[in-house]
Amino acid sequence: MRKFNIRKVLDGLTAVSSSSSASSSSQQQQSGNRESDIPETLQSEHFQLCKTVRHGFPYQPSALAFDPVQRILAIGTQTGALRLFGRPGVECYCQHDSESAVIQLQFLINEGALVSALADDTLHLWNLRQKRPAILHSLKFNRERITFCHLPFQSKWLYVGTERGNIHIVNVESFTLSGYVIMWNKAIELSSKSHPGPVVHISDNPMDEGKLLIGYESGTVVLWDLKSKKADYRYTHDEAIHSVAWHHEGKQFICSHSDGTLTIWNIKSPAKPLQTITPHGKQLKDGKKPEPCKPILKVEYKTARTGEPFIILSGGLSYDTVGRRPCLTVMHGKSTAVLEMDYSIVDFLTLCETPYPNDFQEPYAVVVLLEKDLVLIDLAQNGYPIFENPYPLNIHESPVTCCEYFADCPVDLIPALYSVGARQKRQGYSKKEWPIGGGNWGLVTQSYPEIIITGHADGSIKFWDASAITLQVLYKLKTAKVFEKSRNKDDKPNTDIVDEDPYAIQIISWCPESRMLCIAGVSAHVIIYRFSKQEVTTEVIPMLEVRLLYEINDVESPDGEQAPPLPTPGTGSNPQSIAPQSHPSTSSSSSDGLRDNVPCLKIKSSPLKQSAGYQIELVIQLVWVSGEPPQQITSLAVNSAYGLVVFGNCNGIAMVDYLQKTVLLNLGTIELYGSNDPYRREPRSPRKSRQPSGAGLCDINEGTTVPEDRCKSPTSAKMSRKLSLPTELKPDLDVRDNSFSRSRSSSVTSIDKESREAISALHFCETFTRKADTSPSPCLWVGTTLGTVLVIVLNLPPGGEQRLIQPVIVSPSGTILRLKGAILRMAFLDTTGSIVPPAYEPWREHNVSEDKDEKDKLKKRRPVSVSPSSSSQEISENQYAVICSEKQAKVISLPSQNCIHKQNITETSFVLRGDIVALSNSSCLACFCANGHIMTFSLPSLRPLLDVYYLPLTNMRIARTFCFTNNGQASYLVSPTEIQRITYSQETCENLQEMLGELFTPVETPEAPNRGFFKGLFGGGAQSLDREELFGESASGKASRSLAQHIPGPGGIEGVKGSASGVIGELARARIALDERGQKLGELDERTAAMLSSADSFSKHAHEMMMKHKDKKWYQF
Repeated sequence: MRKFNIRKVLDGLTAVSSSSSASSSSQQQQSGNRESDIPETLQSEHFQLCKTVRHGFPYQPSALAFDPVQRILAIGTQTGALRLFGRPGVECYCQHDSESAVIQLQFLINEGALVSALADDTLHLWNLRQKRPAILHSLKFNRERITFCHLPFQSKWLYVGTERGNIHIVNVESFTLSGYVIMWNKAIELSSKSHPGPVVHISDNPMDEGKLLIGYESGTVVLWDLKSKKADYRYTHDEAIHSVAWHHEGKQFICSHSDGTLTIWNIKSPAKPLQTITPHGKQLKDGKKPEPCKPILKVEYKTARTGEPFIILSGGLSYDTVGRRPCLTVMHGKSTAVLEMDYSIVDFLTLCETPYPNDFQEPYAVVVLLEKDLVLIDLAQNGYPIFENPYPLNIHESPVTCCEYFADCPVDLIPALYSVGARQKRQGYSKKEWPIGGGNWGLVTQSYPEIIITGHADGSIKFWDASAITLQVLYKLKTAKVFEKSRNKDDKPNTDIVDEDPYAIQIISWCPESRMLCIAGVSAHVIIYRFSKQEVTTEVIPMLEVRLLYEINDVESPDGEQAPPLPTPGTGSNPQSIAPQSHPSTSSSSSDGLRDNVPCLKIKSSPLKQSAGYQIELVIQLVWVSGEPPQQITSLAVNSAYGLVVFGNCNGIAMVDYLQKTVLLNLGTIELYGSNDPYRREPRSPRKSRQPSGAGLCDINEGTTVPEDRCKSPTSAKMSRKLSLPTELKPDLDVRDNSFSRSRSSSVTSIDKESREAISALHFCETFTRKADTSPSPCLWVGTTLGTVLVIVLNLPPGGEQRLIQPVIVSPSGTILRLKGAILRMAFLDTTGSIVPPAYEPWREHNVSEDKDEKDKLKKRRPVSVSPSSSSQEISENQYAVICSEKQAKVISLPSQNCIHKQNITETSFVLRGDIVALSNSSCLACFCANGHIMTFSLPSLRPLLDVYYLPLTNMRIARTFCFTNNGQASYLVSPTEIQRITYSQETCENLQEMLGELFTPVETPEAPNRGFFKGLFGGGAQSLDREELFGESASGKASRSLAQHIPGPGGIEGVKGSASGVIGELARARIALDERGQKLGELDERTAAMLSSADSFSKHAHEMMMKHKDKKWYQF
């Protein structure tokens, strides 16, 4: 427990302006003394930064592998990432340091190990027997490029094919090269003058491990005898080979070619293929060859005990199928099924009942890895339905445009969202259980509910259950369905504020307690949603149109000519100057040349059926003003207790009463200051000043459901300062700041717009609004991009029916606070240092017919304010405002408004995201800077507690989606398809090992297929091979040292040799499991060896004694 140093507090007092009155300074002194009584429990040791889990589809996948015994799936990516999937909820992410593309993955089946081959010609052995897999060994090839790898089942010798056409053999236990090499010039016919190309396939004959089938790109296939070190047969074909697959009996194999054909070969008939098939070729008459098709990139040949074999292939479509989607073809007997995919196929694997290649394969499913999806096809059911994917791989179904994270939500929220989301599920999936079922779940040590909300480019919003390091979609909301969609491409006059995605979500404001949701979209639209479990049909969608403009006296168009003044409809006859459009487009012109009072999107006029879940309460749209499109919304806040929503952009601020469907406030940013504008903004040139018009206050075009009388706010007395920023202020607005604005509009590029003071933060609260206040009252705190904080007082009518009749009175308080840099976040602390959450109205079902009793209850009901303040409270019960800007943070005592603590967060960079969060029964300020640093500060003293360089800001996506939440959690979009979650809490870091799932579980390897009596007697069963005898150092010698370099991995533990061997018994298999077990087994080995040598020496002595005395009679001893 730590108490404040009074000297630090007094240092803060000296920074206060000397113009303060004596009474306020004495008041400040009192508050300073009181301040020192707030204990701070958070210390540096409570903080530690680490990655927890990564969710979503692996970005840019490149390789696929499956362990049929452990039932684990592995996916490698073009950036060197490795994602492992077991049963739903068991996932793991690893990363190769080199970040080179993964070209192939090979499981050591049922060994808890995986070999990865990378594009930088390295091989890595991963240990999967620990919760966070690590590399045990690496091997870097120096002179050759790796093109294909093959590891036979239960073998420790890995075949590595290269671009030069050679095959090297690696011992996966020691990760060293064998001296045995298959050179390309020995494998192909000596008469052949051309190089056969890179190795594209290696596999051993299922029935004879001593025979290796090697496929070269040019079309040559060689059956190599490993013992005699020569080629048995060579099969040549005119077309390039992409892949090869065996029939399980080892008498036939199938090749896929670049002309869309499949050739089936009998191993003893190399002269010509047994059969040539063109699955998608048009059969021509007169026995001519079918037309060539696109290459068949991969083929698999799987047999079943009953029924015809399966031939499964990707690619091979005819060239005339323009625009056809990528396909997987399943040929089963005489039937051919063509399964269309949404994205191009990266790889596929057939899942079979047995890991043994020499047995009937019994295929039951196909895993298809697509560019942006993972699909599992059920081969056992008619029509080949797909399995419902239980992993959260569809985060990117539409690109993510914003993200919010909420920890410690109300407990009834996830069940409520799940129940409405369950009705949205698609039908027609396979009835069978998801076949990837390996691994075990970790222990759940976190019990609080967590929700992540993602906003998407198509206007959809997804709610995810993120509790206990898992992720599962709960509910999806489509916000675009309220708007009319243009039928043809030419009919797009209203969406030209953005080039595409006019419904994209930019900001999400959500109150978990009341379940009120508010979104701001890219077309300057705001939609307020209420949660309901009942389905309703809305006859007329409630809507408001708001005319939010930035009034300035002079605007110079880019070519120096002044734009002509035009009268603005509905605002009197005073002319208004207009900012010229920087990108004039023909579609934006109306009959009089300039579009005016038109929203960007058209709302549906027909009745809208709204299913259970989030239902529209109100749609608000900003309209075009005299040919200038509305500017995109930069900040948004909703409050259920007050029934208000507020939003701002670079023009100004608007507040709407969503219960009465009226606009309460509509002001330009400069007008918010009144006569207190610190910038004393003047016209840029001494042209004639215009009389201020009444425009911009309450100019709205209300929808049909809104009464005609418009609500005029008490701020109708207009301030006369409607001027642009002076040029000397513009350097303060760093160009970098603009690059991080949320604007995606192509039309908002003029210098004037970029230099405007935008609304950057909004916060509803119940606090002290003026220095003289003796009790807190509802208000809105507004932060701007120039570092100003202004307070607006809200005078709310009584609850019940009066709330729907009497107007909400909105008035500026005159309170102005200043910080350096744009304001990002505001929050309030009580006298104990705890965060004061905004007032809220508890959720209740709105769509029920209320009887009289319920109506009476409604009249009496008051919003719940969770503020500890009460109306009878004395001045001593003060609060503290915490304000975070791009550059600094301040803690301000209320109502005195004295700055008691100040912290300059960064001088050279700027804060991208700042959040005031609860952690370990206390609170802190967490910041993420553009220079990649994550920092936390204690509250209220703003002591630095953590400063870690985490990641550089490589793109806007991270800046747009990074968010901190309570209990030390944070998340961001690490790639277009993946969410990375991190923690800055020491406690969570310590518990993480327990929470992570285990990939490896001890499973008995299935028994090998029975050879049968006659096969065993006369041969004909599977021929085994002593590879150690062939490839070991004693037989083949040492490999050239310059060929490859061995690199020990960081994940090496005791008994590493046991990591990769499935053939040296249970002892070696157990060695890799744990350090302690490894050490104990090592000691046991030594003891056993000692006992053996002891027994051996005893045996020798006994033998010598026997030989010495064997001819003696008993009495001669």
